[in-house]
Amino acid sequence: MTDTAATVIMLGDVVGPPGLRAVFAHLPSFIKKTNADLVVANGENAQKGFGIGGEELRALLGSGVNVVTSGNHVWERKEAAELLAAEPYLLRPANYPPGLPGRGICHIVGRKYEWVVISLQGREELYPIDCPFRTADELVAKARKEHPDAFILIDFHAELVEEKEALAWHLDGKVSVAAGTHTHVQTADERILPKGTGYLTDLGMSGPLDSIIGVKKEICIQRSLSQMPIKMETAEGAASVQGAIFSIDPVTKACQAIERFELK
Repeated sequence: MTDTAATVIMLGDVVGPPGLRAVFAHLPSFIKKTNADLVVANGENAQKGFGIGGEELRALLGSGVNVVTSGNHVWERKEAAELLAAEPYLLRPANYPPGLPGRGICHIVGRKYEWVVISLQGREELYPIDCPFRTADELVAKARKEHPDAFILIDFHAELVEEKEALAWHLDGKVSVAAGTHTHVQTADERILPKGTGYLTDLGMSGPLDSIIGVKKEICIQRSLSQMPIKMETAEGAASVQGAIFSIDPVTKACQAIERFELK
């Protein structure tokens, strides 16, 4: 990372109390080490593995996270509607139908630079919500008009690699970063697209190490063996924080470098 670059840390899905503890333990010192201007974390699994509540949101913000994005699980807690309506830096995917509480985009000033963060959700093998591509086009155009000096970041919470890659290529040169979440498995395909958009298919998971995507191993194994919808429970024990830090040229707004990390 260059000294003059604008840097943003993006964290993979924070899963349950182990993930929150790991973020609290590792993130503040990592922010100082990297001199990051902004921190974005996906928090849709922060409350016992499914959803997010006020306590979890405060824990993330208190650990140095500036904006919390989410996805399909954000609606699973009864307090979600009120929380989404009240908290400007807790985002739900912007491409849910009109009339739902909350917002999918925010403008925020970091330590030095302006940022616009957009939360989107994929449709392939998820819910048939509004088109993330058209929603992205509308919100990016709006952000560029209202906040011309801001760097634009996308958290695309989606299942399929194809859909994630397609959105990144569609937005190449229009946003500084298009990073994926949802699978809880960090991918090793970070790259800068020809017009300057930094891309990573999945940021990974901030959660328990001795687990299957953050869930107790025995439960996942039994679900596979029995094909029964056994209730998932967050695993316990040691956890790590996964994500990536993106370095962006302050003038061109093009991504200059991407570094994946795991803190444990």
